Amino acid sequence: MSATKPPREEFPESDPEDTSEELTEVVCLESDLQDGQMMEVEVGQHSVLLSRTEGEYSAIGNQCTHYGAPLSQGVISGNTVRCPWHGACFNIHTGDLEEYPGMDCLPCHKVKIQNNKVYVSVNKKTLKQEKRVKRMGAAVAGVTHTVLLLGGGAASLICAETLRQENFGGRIIMVTRDDLLPYDKTRLSKVMNVENDSILLRRSEFFYQHDIEVWLRKEAVSVDTDMKTVAFEDGSVQSYDHLLISTGCRAKGLDVPGTKLDNVRMLETPEDARHIHTACLGSDVVLVGTSFVGMEVASYLVDKASSVTVIGSSELPYQNTLGREIGKVSMMMLTEQNVKFYMNENVTEIKGVDGKVKEVVLKSGKVIPADVLIVGIGIKPNSEFLRGSKILTDSKNFVPVDRYMRTNVPGVFCGGDLATFPLAMAKNRPVNIGHWQMAQAHGRIAALNMLDKQIELSSVPFYWTVLLGKTIRYTGFGEGYTDIVMKGALEDRKFLALYIKNDEVVAAASLNYDPAASAVAERFAAGKVITKKEAEYAKTFCSSFSSRMDLQRRFSFPELPQKTPQVNTRGTDQGNDACDGSFSLPRFPLRSDDLSWLQLSKTRLPSSLLLDTSAVRR
Repeated sequence: MSATKPPREEFPESDPEDTSEELTEVVCLESDLQDGQMMEVEVGQHSVLLSRTEGEYSAIGNQCTHYGAPLSQGVISGNTVRCPWHGACFNIHTGDLEEYPGMDCLPCHKVKIQNNKVYVSVNKKTLKQEKRVKRMGAAVAGVTHTVLLLGGGAASLICAETLRQENFGGRIIMVTRDDLLPYDKTRLSKVMNVENDSILLRRSEFFYQHDIEVWLRKEAVSVDTDMKTVAFEDGSVQSYDHLLISTGCRAKGLDVPGTKLDNVRMLETPEDARHIHTACLGSDVVLVGTSFVGMEVASYLVDKASSVTVIGSSELPYQNTLGREIGKVSMMMLTEQNVKFYMNENVTEIKGVDGKVKEVVLKSGKVIPADVLIVGIGIKPNSEFLRGSKILTDSKNFVPVDRYMRTNVPGVFCGGDLATFPLAMAKNRPVNIGHWQMAQAHGRIAALNMLDKQIELSSVPFYWTVLLGKTIRYTGFGEGYTDIVMKGALEDRKFLALYIKNDEVVAAASLNYDPAASAVAERFAAGKVITKKEAEYAKTFCSSFSSRMDLQRRFSFPELPQKTPQVNTRGTDQGNDACDGSFSLPRFPLRSDDLSWLQLSKTRLPSSLLLDTSAVRR
């Protein structure tokens, strides 16, 4: 698999020696930044991230390629900057993407020091380009080695792109039962009237340019690992040399009378999202399930439906993932918007009139009027087509893999929601985490190991959920936590929750406390332990400093220009993040090895409020 072809690029790069097309400006003094610090500067009204490490200045684009967050408000660690919103990482010297959920790299700019002044030069031709596609190869004539990717989601897409970035010259085929090219599925529950074109991750021209075949509306029905072939529903058969299985999961339906009535909906595709949006306008809506998707849909509908009622089987939303206290806060946020909750309940029957939903009956006997019923009670793995093959599945029909994303069959890999994989930060405990960023990481690791790179999965989980324009961020793996240290005030909707297990922080969740979740993620990624004692770092430390200047002197941070961060509107109106107005903690550049993100007063939760989450999956 070593055949190569000269790499191609989607965006042109300027001649580094051609200064006639450059715009150069003085941005600061050489002494303004110390090693391990960064700040936002402007060159020709273009936002640039200026950083210094080991005495060397670097300049890259300042807007994260995921949703446009200002990286200057994030976390710098060594040669990496981590986005404050969703944890994507970039190399501060090259602008290359180093951790998802971003997909593209950042533009890199020239820096020159002269007479103690720092000059940054931006190429005028690429001045408005906020992202850069990494150099990729294409197919090479005569190379027949075939990689077959089953599934059209994040894992398959990143696998295909990584192969081409590594100059794999063979054939790449991505097969999906969807009728749409790979798209951002995280947005479906956040902006439900979404148009297909607005959520595509790559255009058809991209796949054509890089010789990635995409077969739409085609579903696998069996795999023969001896013959190295996959059979499809239409009767066709495709051979492979390497196979990635990333067919994901589907929504689980209710097993009660009435599920075939009109307007009983589940959210799986953009078409589903649009249908739900239209059906719910001015209607009485009932949602079953208090998972991330269910709560996001309820949040989306508060100003669109006539009424919104949520039915949950637990006492509180997110009870098995984020814990009781955050569950209470999220429930309160929606209750204030007139959302009604019926908790510790289950649906026993759906009644209809003229073939349409009319009422939902609960186990308590309560009857709730409903024009639309939306079901979000869990998932089922799409692994039925593996029955009869030599590819092992576990008791829940997920596919176990090793640290290289390899299944038990040589040449066969699995990634995304379907995979149970060893999580490095949890001492390689087998887990199943159905979130976007991890699926992307799976795809990359699978591709590298198809190429015999022997690269292990080391990503730290990072995901987010949006309620009423406010984003709760989560990093780590908190299953089985026994204690929580809470910074800030839950009632003020501004907090950082640190989940403790065996006297160490194993996960964190935040609301309006950026970039704390990213700082914790960076500590996890570096393999650094955050002890319970550190987590309980008291308010008295920071209260002894009277001002921001005191804090800066304490942590050796310079006084930087007080300018309002430039907020990219793409990152504020996508339904995934509303900026949260949370750039105030802290305002100075944050190193991952300091504890300034623990500066709000702590609240220790009594053990009676904690929950054993040994059965948590997502």
